[in-house]
Amino acid sequence: MNSIMKVQGVHKTYNGRSVPTTALRGVNLEIEAGSFTCLVGPSGHGKSTLLHLLGGLDRPCEGSIEAFGQRLEHMSDAELARFRAHKVGFVFQFFNLLKGLTVAENVEVAMMFAGLPAKEQSKRAAELLESVGLGDKMKARANELSGGQMQRVAIARALANDPDVLLLDEPTGNLDTVSEGEVLGILDELHRQGRTIVMVTHGAEVAARAQRIVEVRDGRVSV
Repeated sequence: MNSIMKVQGVHKTYNGRSVPTTALRGVNLEIEAGSFTCLVGPSGHGKSTLLHLLGGLDRPCEGSIEAFGQRLEHMSDAELARFRAHKVGFVFQFFNLLKGLTVAENVEVAMMFAGLPAKEQSKRAAELLESVGLGDKMKARANELSGGQMQRVAIARALANDPDVLLLDEPTGNLDTVSEGEVLGILDELHRQGRTIVMVTHGAEVAARAQRIVEVRDGRVSV
């Protein structure tokens, strides 16, 4: 396998109102194409910060982040926006769906930002929703769905632009056992299809699905 993401000597500090908070301290990490990596560790120790840096949602204070041959810390805001639109798909714990839109429209929004023609948006949204078992919910409003269904819509949305990497931040954190199993089954299938996955989780059983477990503690990583 070849490395598609490389983190080298990354530090990240947030300047709060009182004292600075250091989230990452000299982190080194490589993500290989087609791998399934879980970031585990206590709350507040840097897991989500590292995930956000990999996805270009934030910038490091020191060090470098290389993704697909590009240095993210050297990109402009507009370049990072294009990177996020085409190279990575995000799934968050609280779904982040637009509840006034239909299920299909929530998936189409991601393609709209990437500039895909409207007809192709509708066709691909239908295919993706079918693939996560929600082909019969396309016209439903997001706020009419269960938590597990909303997270499956979020996964479909993350796949809308066929990203190279899926980045997931506690995707099963708000789900019951049955819904968690459904979501993890979808992720297992995506990994079997060759999708690269990086997931933050607190759950040992969830992390056991991964090929590789990376512990993040006190802003440092260990494999």
